[in-house]
Amino acid sequence: MTLPSLPPAPPDYPSHSRRLVEAAFLASTSALIWLTTVYINPTGPFLRLFFSMPVALAVVRWGRRTGNITLAVTTLLLTVLMGPTRSVVYFMPYGCLGLWLGRLWRSRQSWYWSIPTGAALNTFGLVFQFALSSLLVGENLWRYLILQLTTVTNWLLDWTLGWLGIYISASTWGVTVTAIAMLAAHSLLYVFFVHVIAYLVLEKLGSPISEPPRWVKPLME
Repeated sequence: MTLPSLPPAPPDYPSHSRRLVEAAFLASTSALIWLTTVYINPTGPFLRLFFSMPVALAVVRWGRRTGNITLAVTTLLLTVLMGPTRSVVYFMPYGCLGLWLGRLWRSRQSWYWSIPTGAALNTFGLVFQFALSSLLVGENLWRYLILQLTTVTNWLLDWTLGWLGIYISASTWGVTVTAIAMLAAHSLLYVFFVHVIAYLVLEKLGSPISEPPRWVKPLME
């Protein structure tokens, strides 16, 4: 009687197994960071810098395929633990940002390219979150936010300039442009600090990213 034989192991069986183990470990790390941020608010602002790090590390170490596996497992874990809404919010922008930055870091792209493109992706992800939230609650939250900002801006203008006899009213269009500019500036700062943290942490893990510009290095010393 002939026993059924197992399929042949891939030529890089040890490294293949290591990729899967690291992908599972990094996915669980991503989910743990996200859960900690949701349920322990005081550490949230700092831990947000690490949302994209595990996926990016998987790409830097093993390539885009392992990064895709890490992101898929993380999204699945968060879907099971917290529901699909939370997992989608993680996927866009933080998971996709990790894939993009990991690909650029692996190819040693300049910070002058990775930061602006990463910030653009992060800004798109924040707009996507607004759209998703609006869909879930059945209202245009972006429009509501702009109206509230316009009201506050007009009140501040009246309070600061009214005693000089100067009366200026902010337009909705101007407030919208300002809000988008502030959102883009926030994304730039966020992605910049993600780069700084990645440069300090990933180098110690044996997966260094591209060198920062000269003017950045004194800030990290």
